[in-house]
Amino acid sequence: MAPRRYALDHTKGVLEVEWALFGELSRALALKVAREYDPEVVVGVATAGVIPGAVVAAILGREFYSMIVSRRYRAETVRETPAVFGAAPHEVRGRRVLVVDETCDTGETLRLARAAVVNAGATEVRTAVGFRTGPYEPDFHALATESAIVLPWDRELFVAGELMPNPLYEGVLPAANEGTS
Repeated sequence: MAPRRYALDHTKGVLEVEWALFGELSRALALKVAREYDPEVVVGVATAGVIPGAVVAAILGREFYSMIVSRRYRAETVRETPAVFGAAPHEVRGRRVLVVDETCDTGETLRLARAAVVNAGATEVRTAVGFRTGPYEPDFHALATESAIVLPWDRELFVAGELMPNPLYEGVLPAANEGTS
């Protein structure tokens, strides 16, 4: 089965995030959170929000859980919309929670994740992302940019026993970066 192709809007540029930059931005995000909020639990939005969520949780010394909010294609709207595919962790009940995702643009995914965590009984919920790329304003973000974001763990896929450039970024990333990790 071929990977699904998404429409990557790179008309305002592409920001290729290397591991070192990802680490520094995760550290900066954790520091911003720590200065204004004291979450008891961090929930990463699977799939891409799990990595920054786990890093932020580790830096803050907090419990980490994940929940699945993914995209599904809706023919009537001719676009993909987020949907919750797994329950919020029951460990959020009665606790202050930080919901983390990698990026946000319209905020649809973060709003769904936040609502699921509230419905699971969290006493307070705030949101954080590594990259704010659109009009939605999470409670915390490390970097605001209009550029399309290419994360280090998303640049390549394991296909037929080999690491291959992610077809999502075909024609967007310079050929010199293909096949590097």
